[in-house]
Amino acid sequence: MISGAEIMVKCLEAEGVKVVFGYPGATICPFYDKLYDSEIKHVLVRQEQNAAHAASGFARCSGRPGVCVATSGPGATNLITGIATAYTDSIPLVAITGQVRSDLLGRDVFQEADITGACEPFVKHSYLVSRTEDLPRVFKEAFHIASTGRKGPVLIDIPMDIQLREIESFEYPDSVNIIGYKPNVKGHAVQVKRAVEAIRASRRPLIVAGGGVLSSGIKPKFRKFADTTRIPVISTMMGIGVMPSEHDMYLGMLGTHGKAVANRALYEADLVIVCGARLGDRAVAAPHQMSENNTVIHIDIDPAEIGKNVKTEIPIVGDMKNVLAMLNEEIGDYQVPNQWQEAVKAWKKDLYRVPPKFEGFVEPRSLVANLSSMLRSKAILVADVGQNQIWCANNFRIREGRFLTTGGMGTMGYSIPAAVGAKFARPTRDVVVVCGDGSFQMSLNELATIAGNGLAIKIIIMRNHRLGMVRELQDFNYKGRHSATILKGDPDFLKIAEAYGIDSAEANSNEEAEEILKGVVKSDKPFILVCNVYPDTPSI
Repeated sequence: MISGAEIMVKCLEAEGVKVVFGYPGATICPFYDKLYDSEIKHVLVRQEQNAAHAASGFARCSGRPGVCVATSGPGATNLITGIATAYTDSIPLVAITGQVRSDLLGRDVFQEADITGACEPFVKHSYLVSRTEDLPRVFKEAFHIASTGRKGPVLIDIPMDIQLREIESFEYPDSVNIIGYKPNVKGHAVQVKRAVEAIRASRRPLIVAGGGVLSSGIKPKFRKFADTTRIPVISTMMGIGVMPSEHDMYLGMLGTHGKAVANRALYEADLVIVCGARLGDRAVAAPHQMSENNTVIHIDIDPAEIGKNVKTEIPIVGDMKNVLAMLNEEIGDYQVPNQWQEAVKAWKKDLYRVPPKFEGFVEPRSLVANLSSMLRSKAILVADVGQNQIWCANNFRIREGRFLTTGGMGTMGYSIPAAVGAKFARPTRDVVVVCGDGSFQMSLNELATIAGNGLAIKIIIMRNHRLGMVRELQDFNYKGRHSATILKGDPDFLKIAEAYGIDSAEANSNEEAEEILKGVVKSDKPFILVCNVYPDTPSI
């Protein structure tokens, strides 16, 4: 005989899961009891939302679905923000929640919450398991749904009695056949030929790369395509890292907070190839103007995203991996006209500027730029949300590593738990967090997770005593009336670090900050650097 809880663990083992992030409670205790005997590592976070963020960081750096676990009621509802964050950024997660006994459902008993209903807008699919016998099929389907098509989170809600009930045997399915779920991943050959004809006919083609390029796992092939054709590339925030920042045909991030040269290239292009991006308002503020000026080829695995924000003439539904292979085969020896290549190279010279410094303060944009050269080439930088996110997106020089942040939902407090997940996925890589003093305080409790697991994560806190980006909005739109954006009563971050047994330092200049970082970036211990930033430093 085998219990449902033991089946749950065996399902995870069958999926090759090595680490899960979670926080136990009464209704998920049967699962935790069986997890105790497994080789799967459980990482105890200090709040359930951070379990989802950590699973997100793990998924993005490992290429496999991240797994998070919580109990019923508040444990499950605390997961929602992390699940929604993963959903908007198309990150594959499997969230497992305990639930009250089946016979108590709907009676508003202690810690009962309709989590499948609450999460409905933020998941690809959800399950409320009613039979122990269904667990193997449900887990197999959940991992399949999370990691195929447009990737995203799947929720499995399991009542306590389903976990405790025993059945005679366990067999994990070899395959999945879900009626109504057949993602189109191939790409239509006729549409690809139309795209190639449009590219050949254009004089100023441009690629806009989004997070879909990275999630499809084809970064090297994408770079080869760009190198061969010499089509210049710009990226959305989620697409940062598709090309090395210093590549001569890469012009940085587009959009409201992006690079002027990237936006100029978009304006002057006569053909735009959108690869795995939704092009929301932050990327293209006036989509009708973009489609008026150029022809749009939109490649995406999710047909619902094609043409949703920008009028598209040539839609191609499919996985970037397959579509790019077809494009490579059809494009032959095509190269962009020299005049367009030379224009892009000239603009590239203006991609980075040296911002002014303020005496007695760290200049954050310059620090982030110089941080790049201190780290190894495959370093992972995790930026939080706010001004620090824009400083990192526009100034960190990616080589072979990753830039992680939350683009769609913009969830403050993401960076530290996501870095935890990233470090478990890639333990030998440098993992650095950049956050503001506001966002740091949203997840500083995860310093316990970092210290308890001996994770060599380096955290840079850009302290300006402001909710910086909102303060900027108030300056521009509300006559400088700083309502609820001045941080008062903040703790001493150095003492906070000391309380967790983490070494730390404070810097009041770039020279001081860089000297400290040179001594710690390659150490095998966590570290916190508090950088005092001039309060009115702009985002760009």
